[in-house]
Amino acid sequence: MTLQCPSCGREQEPQLICQQCGMPLPVELDCFAALGLPRKLTIDLPALEERYHDLGKRIHPDRFASSPPRVRSASLSGAALLTRSYRTLRDPVSRGLYWLELNGEKLAENNKQVPAELAETVFEVQEQLAELREAGAGDGALRREVEKRRVELGLAMDELREGLARNFIRWDRSDGSDRAELVAELKSILSKIAYMRTLIRDVDRELDSPRTA
Repeated sequence: MTLQCPSCGREQEPQLICQQCGMPLPVELDCFAALGLPRKLTIDLPALEERYHDLGKRIHPDRFASSPPRVRSASLSGAALLTRSYRTLRDPVSRGLYWLELNGEKLAENNKQVPAELAETVFEVQEQLAELREAGAGDGALRREVEKRRVELGLAMDELREGLARNFIRWDRSDGSDRAELVAELKSILSKIAYMRTLIRDVDRELDSPRTA
């Protein structure tokens, strides 16, 4: 599918900015297309940032403040889409969630069941936090145990992110025959990351609390 630039009339692939005259185009694009990227999950982040800033300068609404209304409107919507796309793709977790969306999938909205692999860890950490709350700042040994657990959780999160990166590579190399397996794996990793983030947040909150500091 192509579109015609309303400013210069050039026919071209859908994109934010006309390649002929540099005027913003009124177009709806997915996050990858908005940044002129192929639909690949593995992304060079420095290159992504550079591309975002370059396109941002070219489509910034201030450049088209005196242009016709349709051009100003295209600039505003394009700049908003560009920023949203950059924020979505720069973070691997949000990128993975968006990828599920593009593939007609999503994590369960009531994703409240703790992944089996994390159930024991979640129980143990919550129990430690409850003990720390009861003991207060007087139990230095218990606090050190919780601090040690925080380090372990950080390392576990690093492993999950590495697993996410490996899943991304598999997606990029896939011929589509293993789609169901990749979707299930991606959902599993993202679900674990979500719970791990919550667990780490709870630990950090308790360690930072005046009553346990």
